[in-house]
Amino acid sequence: MTTPAHAPAHNYLLRFESLYDPGRALMFPCDEGGQVELDALSEPARCNYFYARAVVGREFGLPAVVGERPH
Repeated sequence: MTTPAHAPAHNYLLRFESLYDPGRALMFPCDEGGQVELDALSEPARCNYFYARAVVGREFGLPAVVGERPH
């Protein structure tokens, strides 16, 4: 199955790594530029995404785009 040209590809993950708990992270599907399609997230995932963004520097480090997700 191919992705239509007008649909964004979400083959990457935006990873927010915990500053205090090694290995703990929140990850969200994104494009290669780190853009997360909020409408594609579930309500709990959307809340976690906004939370992670709000506590960058206090609980989570700056987010990073990480390798491609398995298809």
